[in-house]
Amino acid sequence: MNPAVDHARRQSFQETLLSARRTMLLSEILRLAVDSFAANKLRFALTALGMVIGTASVILVVTIGLTGREFILNEIQKIGTNQVEVEYSGGGAIGAEKVQYNDFLTNEDEKAVLAAVPSIVASSPVLESHDRISFGGGVVKDTLILGVSPQYKDVRNLIVLGGRFFDEQDESAHVKCADVTVPFAREMFGSEDAAIGKEFSIQGIPFTIVGIFKESVDTFGQTEIADQTILIPFSVARYVTGTDNVKQIYFSIRSMAEVPDASREILRVIQSRHKPSSVYKAFDLRELLSTADRISMALIAVLVTVAAVTLAVGGVGIMNIMLANVRSRIREIGIRKALGATYREIKLQFLAEAIIISLAGGLVGCFVGLAVPFSIRLFSDYSLPISTWSVVIALAAATLVGVVFGTVPATRAAQMDPVESLKYE
Repeated sequence: MNPAVDHARRQSFQETLLSARRTMLLSEILRLAVDSFAANKLRFALTALGMVIGTASVILVVTIGLTGREFILNEIQKIGTNQVEVEYSGGGAIGAEKVQYNDFLTNEDEKAVLAAVPSIVASSPVLESHDRISFGGGVVKDTLILGVSPQYKDVRNLIVLGGRFFDEQDESAHVKCADVTVPFAREMFGSEDAAIGKEFSIQGIPFTIVGIFKESVDTFGQTEIADQTILIPFSVARYVTGTDNVKQIYFSIRSMAEVPDASREILRVIQSRHKPSSVYKAFDLRELLSTADRISMALIAVLVTVAAVTLAVGGVGIMNIMLANVRSRIREIGIRKALGATYREIKLQFLAEAIIISLAGGLVGCFVGLAVPFSIRLFSDYSLPISTWSVVIALAAATLVGVVFGTVPATRAAQMDPVESLKYE
């Protein structure tokens, strides 16, 4: 027989035998760990309790964070994620012209954009003016008046609380009608219902209130709509103000994916119709959504880090219990070493016990953490977001805690002198 082949076979046999021995040793280590837990059930349960709380906290914190993130993004999307706002930012005049000339947007710009950009589904100009409105009893207030098109309601996602929003027929017939905010209706007529159908004057011209509206999301004054705001048809606003100067134009794009290209094309069309030195800017909510998403994810990461402290506290508890366990089993360690147990086997035994405690607590904690959002889903109309990654992270962290905090007791047990251990009382 070839000596090289014979040597290779013997080496393969020895490796197989060593692998089988290691496997058998590992199974024996696990069996001893389970026997130890069976003999001290209460200690095992109390030690694992810290990990139960820690892992449940991680999952619940992630669930709460994702719920808050979802709420914030939904609120922003209610304003209109497909919305593009274009406004005049200055320029277009030189020298003495600066005193009397501004290259404002016009209604014709809106028409040109609609003809050139097919992805636009709705649009509205905004012609802004102010007038001192009498609220009765000698009370006169400076009130914001916006001339808009009927599509303004859809573009800005306004909610009509009572009555109706003026339509295309009102626009084309130059009907002197108005939609007003809730504060305006309450202050002038006492309630929203009482205001519908009533008349008031703008620059001496009577207007009839046909509807009460509000924004779908509270923007805290960060929009063109104030508390005391009156919306009238754009065609009527041009007559009242005597100007075509438009403050801004809103466009609603077919989908959010088309917003970047549509914004560029809108600016190109508008710029081509005005002086090269005039500056126009387009705004949309994509950047706001992205920023809100980054901030919410950062907050979730911070909350998870705080929750991880609970896992660390649970790990300290495991280490202390395991150190006490090692002390109470010194004679057992001495006997095992006297019978031939190696440093590696003793260390693995106690390390396995720490990992099993930590992992068992982690599994129960995951069950508890997932039970809360699933129960809310089952017994209410709310659907809380559940992250699979939170479970993975919680279990991985629980295992890591068992390894890290179980190493010190396991090393101390493995380093004990067998003679001294056998003499220990």
